[in-house]
Amino acid sequence: MQKEKFTVTGMTCAACSAHVEKAVKQVPGVCSVNVNLLGGSMVVEHDGDSQPIIDAVVKAGYGASLPQTNAAAPMAPAQPNNEAELKSMKQRLIWSVVFMVPLFYLSMGHMMGWPLPHIFHGTENALIFALTAFLLTLPPLIINQKYFRVGFKALWNRSPNMDSLIAVGASAAVVYGIAALYAIGYGLGHDRMDLVEKYTMELYFESAAMIVTLITVGKFLETRSKGRTGQAIARLLDLSPKTATVLRDGGEVEIPVEQVQLGDLLLVRPGKAMPVDGVVVEGQSAVDQSALTGESIPVDKGPGDTVISASVNGSGVLTVRATRVGQDTTLSQMVRLVEDAAGSKAPIARLADKVSGIFVPVVMSISLLTAIVWLVTGHSIGQALTSAVAVLVISCPCALGLATPVAIMVGTGKGAEHGILIKSAEALETLRDVDTIVLDKTGTVTEGKPKVTDVLPLSDLSETALLQAAASVEYPSEHPLGAAIVAEAERRGLSRSPVADFAAVHGKGVRATLDGTPWAAGNRAFLKELSLDDSAVAAQSDALAEAGKTPLYFVRNGELVGMIAVADTVKDTSAAAIEGFSKLGLSVVLLTGDNERTAKAIGRQLGLDNVIAEVLPTDKERHVARLQQEGHKVAMVGDGINDAPALARADVGLAIGAGADIAMESADIVLMKSSLTDAVTAVELSRATIRNIKENLFWAFFYNVICIPVAAGALYPLFHLQLSPMFAAAAMSLSSVCVVTNALRLRSFRPSLRTIPQPIPQESVRRNETMQELTITVNGMMCGHCAARVEKAATDAGASAAKVDLEAKTVTCTVSDAALEGAIRAAITEAGYEVA
Repeated sequence: MQKEKFTVTGMTCAACSAHVEKAVKQVPGVCSVNVNLLGGSMVVEHDGDSQPIIDAVVKAGYGASLPQTNAAAPMAPAQPNNEAELKSMKQRLIWSVVFMVPLFYLSMGHMMGWPLPHIFHGTENALIFALTAFLLTLPPLIINQKYFRVGFKALWNRSPNMDSLIAVGASAAVVYGIAALYAIGYGLGHDRMDLVEKYTMELYFESAAMIVTLITVGKFLETRSKGRTGQAIARLLDLSPKTATVLRDGGEVEIPVEQVQLGDLLLVRPGKAMPVDGVVVEGQSAVDQSALTGESIPVDKGPGDTVISASVNGSGVLTVRATRVGQDTTLSQMVRLVEDAAGSKAPIARLADKVSGIFVPVVMSISLLTAIVWLVTGHSIGQALTSAVAVLVISCPCALGLATPVAIMVGTGKGAEHGILIKSAEALETLRDVDTIVLDKTGTVTEGKPKVTDVLPLSDLSETALLQAAASVEYPSEHPLGAAIVAEAERRGLSRSPVADFAAVHGKGVRATLDGTPWAAGNRAFLKELSLDDSAVAAQSDALAEAGKTPLYFVRNGELVGMIAVADTVKDTSAAAIEGFSKLGLSVVLLTGDNERTAKAIGRQLGLDNVIAEVLPTDKERHVARLQQEGHKVAMVGDGINDAPALARADVGLAIGAGADIAMESADIVLMKSSLTDAVTAVELSRATIRNIKENLFWAFFYNVICIPVAAGALYPLFHLQLSPMFAAAAMSLSSVCVVTNALRLRSFRPSLRTIPQPIPQESVRRNETMQELTITVNGMMCGHCAARVEKAATDAGASAAKVDLEAKTVTCTVSDAALEGAIRAAITEAGYEVA
């Protein structure tokens, strides 16, 4: 069984995608089909050859092909660029209006009392009037022949779509108009002025021209709006640099990014973007990952640290070894995930799909029935045709087909902007209904690595001296707790002394000689082995343990001289995230393999009552299943290999982006920033998106339920009002534009929680009391590249420091003299941005 993506052309509405889906499902060996109307693509899961699938689509009246891909090149968008389509549609619209305006003036001039040349007045000139109207009608019909070509082809293939309704409606109006034209000629030739007067008033040429023109107006606005729904993907793609500087044969060579090979050494200068994923080999710098992960603070990178494609290098020069290239880079994977999610279908969309599949034939039947009812009730053929054409035109299923996919595309794109990768529309919908959030502790709620929390000297040693000695003793050890002590000493800038006779005692501690004095370090069991009494510090160590910390005892020459407590500290964002879950009405469960005392301590710190501790890795999935059996909709947030089964079992799995690859593969949603607050944002985005879809579906259904009876003539018996096909076309276009515009409101989504920024390590710079800050509004900044360019322009112009806030569209500059503002503004303008 394999999954293949096909490019599908010729689809214009939900009925088209439904017919394509139905045709492909009938191909032997096809397991599932997912047609993306907006992207013009189709994903098919099958176990046979691709050609029968392509043939089935072509037979249904559409085009299909396998997209040409290059594995060495970065991920390209599946959604075709709609600029050419927009340009073509704009030209069609302009020329349609050029002929439509005089036709409308000519047709309505008699009724409105507008001045017309004498040659168009009176029954004796009726044929001139009718022929002129006919000739002005032909250009809009020819210009917009696509509706007729596609519509009649689909009708011939017994898969009528939106274009079929337009083609049948407009053609009916034209055919009746031509018949009226002959009747006028007959009346003039046989002195039947009654026929001339009757059919002069029943020329429907302007209706046919107006229908295709107004439909084109709606399609133009709709296409332009839909283009904006894919801006998140376009912005992601724009982040990727087109070239890379590779170190080869002792020199620098600039090559296209698709030619970068695994293992190549790349030189990345300040302000430049990483062309591929890699590992820093040489250099130190702060790297801006905000465009990919949403982190507002640059991340320090040095030898051994990983860097991701499209992140922007700060002030230092980095030498990077390529580890992922082409379509394997983080950026390409993000684009693929966002596109796949945008093209997938939420369960809520199935109702719209079912309706769309039978909608057009039903509408054609209603239109025919409308004409028959008007005729049998004694009305004229013209009145019957008016209502029948109005029904056809007003009920095009565009709004119905756009209701779900546009909102899904905007929602998943908005998630990507915030560093939340949603793998499917189903996950986005299911997340809205969860009532229980299960959190893994280590690496999700906590930092995932131990840190020193308390340094407690018990003798003549100072805190600094104790930590310095402890780091020296623990340095040869490979134990994580010892590494935490060494890291804390390095953070404080403390030097280490060499030790001798180092020995590790498995499960208990270490021994070493420092400056000729024997030292020992370890847990309480190690103290007992050394026959030392810990009663003097028992209360203190118990309090540390109760707080979820691990006390380590340090012994010098047989005397207990101090304790250092180490713990896996809670992330700064965890408390805010758990509070956010509570405000959303979600129950939070902490699930961990740690001992109960440590787990309860973390729970108390975060205000959590539901803590399940000492859970074996294999049992996490069982606990999630138990919650589901109790009737809960469960979302699981985790990061480790041991979380993968639980992530897969949960109704929705959310993986921390810094976690194991298997965890991210098992999850439905990936949180790139590794911040728990993004899980809250994901729930909020899910609720906002599904609410938007429901609004769209309500409007689409409500519109058709109200408008079809009105078009059929429901108001005529009471008010003698009959809907013109022109107004029907305008209403249909307006409905589609309304649905797309409503979906675009999701672009203004703002999360209730923001990731708490970590303090930025500042370089030691000499500042005097006259230093001041200037905040300047800059328009046109879109991504991390823009931020880097604006910051560089500001510092080159004299600012000692500059920081861009992309969301607020501002740059804050630290300057020694306010007079520098003019130079900074000019430099930013010269860099290509607009200073407000």
